[in-house]
Amino acid sequence: MKRQFKAEALDGQTHRMSLSEAEIETVARELNVAREDVIEMETRFAGGDVALEAGSEDDDEAVAPIAYLADERQEPTRLLEARRMDELAGPGLLRALDALDARSRRIVEERWLHVHDDGSGGMTLHDLAAEYGVSAERIRQIEVAALKKMRSALAAQT
Repeated sequence: MKRQFKAEALDGQTHRMSLSEAEIETVARELNVAREDVIEMETRFAGGDVALEAGSEDDDEAVAPIAYLADERQEPTRLLEARRMDELAGPGLLRALDALDARSRRIVEERWLHVHDDGSGGMTLHDLAAEYGVSAERIRQIEVAALKKMRSALAAQT
């Protein structure tokens, strides 16, 4: 009787995670996802968990899966990418701003780089338009052209 109970329990576990084709279609439709995504998730749910740490301290020869995981913080491409982003965010940004004429630079600085003590941003298009005696649309056009020029300057630095 005990063997039959174990067999029934195992049978119930294996079929519990098996969806029929109709069920797969229903789940995919209800969740608005691809059929393949439903099958992939079912497979993931059916898979067992793996302990990252060693199960017992008795076996000195056993190597736990955690020993094979790399520290992504020290991954060389990420370090290079972080250094490059720091360069572009600091000195690179200053060089890109230096490529602009005085009016364009002031507009970009006022619109994007100045933050007041209360956390609010810099000047509005209308504020700058009143200062320069042109329309807000003209200030926006100058801003767009300046940002495009800065993008080109930053791209040339990479």
